[in-house]
Amino acid sequence: MSCNRDKSTIFLFDVDGTLTAPRQKITDEMDEFLQNLRKKCCIGIVGGSDMIKIAEQMGGKGPEVFKKYDYVFTENGLVAYKDGNIMSIMSIQQHVGEEKLQEIINFALHYLSEIKLPFKRGTFIEFRSGMINFSPVGRNCTQTERDQFEQYDKIHGIRSEFVKVLQTRFPNANLKYSIGGQISFDVFPVGWDKTYCLQHLEKDGIKKIFFFGDKTFEGGNDYEIFIDSRTEGYSVSNPNETMSTIKQLWQTET
Repeated sequence: MSCNRDKSTIFLFDVDGTLTAPRQKITDEMDEFLQNLRKKCCIGIVGGSDMIKIAEQMGGKGPEVFKKYDYVFTENGLVAYKDGNIMSIMSIQQHVGEEKLQEIINFALHYLSEIKLPFKRGTFIEFRSGMINFSPVGRNCTQTERDQFEQYDKIHGIRSEFVKVLQTRFPNANLKYSIGGQISFDVFPVGWDKTYCLQHLEKDGIKKIFFFGDKTFEGGNDYEIFIDSRTEGYSVSNPNETMSTIKQLWQTET
């Protein structure tokens, strides 16, 4: 690692649609690009998925692969790693309480049972440390089925309608709903979006945060951090655009 590396600057990335194709592994080209970038400044990842899924996409089978990045924030930063080591973990179960969680889950299961889709698979609800992930089509679907549901959802608004129903049913639960990826959306306490990770960077003295994400529209899971005053946000649509944008930005900065 270069001794002239700027440790007060970080390039922070969403995963799906930014560093990788949705739910796919990082390419060798992108991996090499990021490691070269790390020689100049800090790099980090912030994703909504859990540790296992993000590690797989980054080319590993566990947190060991996180050592290739200065910071990795899974579940929107509610589970935080620095140099591959765990920093902190937040629990939605402790924060919201078991009774309220079961009320939300039971209602969602009933709603899911009545949704008519071209197909359904399995794992419609996934409980994570800091959030609950809801998937109308089921997380067990194949990549082809993911692509098909994504297009169906763009036309019929299945996820956005589900979110509206939950917001209406639980208006005082103090929860945030965030659509991300191709097939699901996350539910978590207000303030536990991707901006949650920024506190760790501020504590470590990082002054300049460049964020890159693809779901930067309002309601997308990159929106809050994209518009946050502490970041300089860039909206991209695929990994190639991420790389080209950074190349242009770095030339401007230097």
